[in-house]
Amino acid sequence: MIVWLVGLSGSGKTTIGQELYQIWKKKSPNTVMLDGDDVRSIFQHDTKSANYTIEGRLINAKRMVEICAILDRQKINVICCILCIFDQLMLENRKKFHKYFQVYIDTDIEVLKKRDTKGLYGRALRGQEKNVVGLDINFSPPSKSDLVLSTAPGAPDPETLARQILNSAGIVI
Repeated sequence: MIVWLVGLSGSGKTTIGQELYQIWKKKSPNTVMLDGDDVRSIFQHDTKSANYTIEGRLINAKRMVEICAILDRQKINVICCILCIFDQLMLENRKKFHKYFQVYIDTDIEVLKKRDTKGLYGRALRGQEKNVVGLDINFSPPSKSDLVLSTAPGAPDPETLARQILNSAGIVI
């Protein structure tokens, strides 16, 4: 099964994904986690500003899909954490994978600017960073998510959200 966590930078995809991985891995050892930042680093696709343009983001998203596809064919569960702006690609995921569950981590951009865990939004607002999704690259929520979760202030903790994903996806733990 592929669990695809999508949302803006700082929304909590990786944090929730790590919790999900810790819980699911105990029951199903054939579970891995892929993070978009890690895949960018592996392919050295994180060193130039061109890598973060729409075209560069599409390359990374397609790589993530293909890695998930290889693992899916081997019956390995994947938790994929990615900032994906390509709705058509996510719609195609539903046909490509054996079982696919998409979770949109919905957090308002104003909350993310205040949270700014990576300093990304601050750099962008000071003109030091370009191609930031949610600011100068449009982000539209995915059209067909199976579950929408908020990580705004007052939201449940990451473990609770991870368990909600497992329950909603029908993953028995």
